Amino acid sequence: MPDMKSALRGVTLRQLRTFASVAQLGSFSAAARALHVTQPAVSMQIRELEQACGVALYERIGRRIALTEAGREMARCAAGIVAELHQAEQYLGEIAGLTRGSLRLGAVSTAKYIAPALLAAFGREFPAVTVQLTVGNREDMVRLLAANDSDLIVMGRPPAGIDTVASVFARHPQIVIAPPDHPLARQRRISFAALVEERFLIREPGSGTRAAFEALCATAGHNCEPSMEASSNETIKQAVMVGMGIAFISAHTVGLELQTGRLVALDVIGLPAVRDWYVIHLATKRLSPVAQRFRAFVLERGEGIIGETVGVVLPQQRPARPRRRSAKGARDV
Repeated sequence: MPDMKSALRGVTLRQLRTFASVAQLGSFSAAARALHVTQPAVSMQIRELEQACGVALYERIGRRIALTEAGREMARCAAGIVAELHQAEQYLGEIAGLTRGSLRLGAVSTAKYIAPALLAAFGREFPAVTVQLTVGNREDMVRLLAANDSDLIVMGRPPAGIDTVASVFARHPQIVIAPPDHPLARQRRISFAALVEERFLIREPGSGTRAAFEALCATAGHNCEPSMEASSNETIKQAVMVGMGIAFISAHTVGLELQTGRLVALDVIGLPAVRDWYVIHLATKRLSPVAQRFRAFVLERGEGIIGETVGVVLPQQRPARPRRRSAKGARDV
């Protein structure tokens, strides 16, 4: 008798499917009809399976077959494997048809104000899809992306040094906010130079908002030292509302506060600074059907959903556009 461990490694799924059908139907001819093959093909598959097992799996009784003890055990195993394969086929078909599946989405902390709206709208169309949402600052998301621990990332600009596919799906206006009783709140056409002496509250180094603020200062030729740094947009909003200073922040984080008058957007020349929201994945990643559909959904409907949810309408917004980068950065497809 051959070594069973090594012998059974040569058993094929076709042999198991064939044997399961023979065991269930009781004859080679019936199995051949059910499998849409010839009877000699069934006989060959069963013979090769017996050779691999090294024991007899059946015996003939008239025109029917009877399973041996070994055959009954093999039939039980084969039926279980065939059932598991059938279940897997159904599951994969459901994933391809988006009646089920999962999505791992990463979002920079500022995007937590828009990501739930995107996911909610997507979930209404595909309710069986489950989502794992991870929120962190820009550096967190870059690490998540590099480690391939997320299907897609929503962030303000593609990371350098990582080969990614990055596509713009919405405009991302950034503004300077102040409490409604601030001396500048009623002024119009405020120069950036007039803000230099103000107490600025700003996000921590490494965040996309901080990088955009520093770029704005450099362009204006002014050095605006922050009076307070915080890793939370909520903390910054609360600090501004109680009069600790003004802040450069994403307009998407303060939609409710602007509508209710708890904060105002200062009318600064050159603002809003309109950046882009990107949906990003590794260039080498094979997106699942769910991830592919969510990406397409965001590109098609993301900006409209954000506008309906956040409700911020600002002048001088330019249309979103795709951006391309070299293989060392990001490219749009």
